[in-house]
Amino acid sequence: MARTERMNVPSREDVSEMPDWLKAKRCPNKKKYLSGKRIMPKNLTGREKLEEVVDETFLAYNSARLKECCQLFAEKMLAADVTIGMSISGALTPAGLGCSCLIPLIKAGFVDWIVSTGANLYHDMHFALNFPVHAGSFKFDDTDLRDNDIVRIYDVLIPYSDGLMTTDELLRTLLMGPDFQKEMGTGELHYLLGRYCAEWERNNKLKDVSVLAAAYRAGVPCYTSSPGDSTIGMNVAGVELRGNKLRLNPAIDVNETTAFVLAAKRSGGRSGVVLWGGGSPKNFMLQTEPQIQEILRIKEYGQDFFLQITDARPDTGGLSGATPSEAVSWGKVDPTKLPDAVVCYTDSTIAMPLMTHYALAKHKPRKLRRLYDKREAMMKALTKEYFAHNDVKLIDGRDPVLI
Repeated sequence: MARTERMNVPSREDVSEMPDWLKAKRCPNKKKYLSGKRIMPKNLTGREKLEEVVDETFLAYNSARLKECCQLFAEKMLAADVTIGMSISGALTPAGLGCSCLIPLIKAGFVDWIVSTGANLYHDMHFALNFPVHAGSFKFDDTDLRDNDIVRIYDVLIPYSDGLMTTDELLRTLLMGPDFQKEMGTGELHYLLGRYCAEWERNNKLKDVSVLAAAYRAGVPCYTSSPGDSTIGMNVAGVELRGNKLRLNPAIDVNETTAFVLAAKRSGGRSGVVLWGGGSPKNFMLQTEPQIQEILRIKEYGQDFFLQITDARPDTGGLSGATPSEAVSWGKVDPTKLPDAVVCYTDSTIAMPLMTHYALAKHKPRKLRRLYDKREAMMKALTKEYFAHNDVKLIDGRDPVLI
């Protein structure tokens, strides 16, 4: 075995003395700036737990931001007094993230209310129905896929006739049922659909595969900011042509979600948001604070926690990339809470499994808030405070009577 010879190497003592001008330089904040963890991680062995890898090796750039997201969520946002809203953009349920991540978060009480694209909730129904969704390739010939009755979401493949079309037919059958013959918000719509998804899971001998079913069981209300912008909305429109009486009222959603945030604050608690991607769901979730302050004229200060995973740049002016500091100017985020605001620029399909595992490993489950069951009481409290802060009457001129 070869022996390493000892060598004479220069040491710190051999370095020439610092010049006087550098000695005299004052650095009053040097220790503050260098107070962060020293970067010298141990060699990985392959035996570490995932949360150890995050804490010990995610030390710079967006890995460090992802570590900050994981730590903020697990160590602060999951406190018992924090009501957590979660927005979901991008095709996450077709990629399996509903099964692997969102359902465990719901069951653990780590999310209290949701705003999602309608597409995520529509494709979630395939899983409850036990319809196949397959991994594929983005290199496939799309003309040939069309000829073979298959639709593609990048590298996710879904059968057309015995997937989408059958889901649509079953969905239309539900929408024409007696429970749906009225005006409602999307929270109630998805709660009712979740009840059927839960039954489909049982009939297919499946467990915890549908986000809608899990949210129904946990009393987690699910909203969509654009009811007509998904296949669920398209089917609602289709059966309306046949005389169906279902009418989706977005104002109900705006008021209910606003009531959740106000109730969190008025109970002495705090409110936080976890934003997967951006788009309309992000805005709908964050507009609850401007709704309180700007529209209802109720004194409030903004969200206490802001956590976003996005691949959108802030300099293009789009909401998807807008930073928490920009949100302060709109009253969406409490300016005193910016230290508890983190943005990580990466793909949700990478970050969500890591953050979900980290949170489940680091924090015990929380008691379910079941906000869906408390909507009526919270709406009464919101309405009462609105009239207390504003010299207004009902549209017909009567004074409000709040019971």
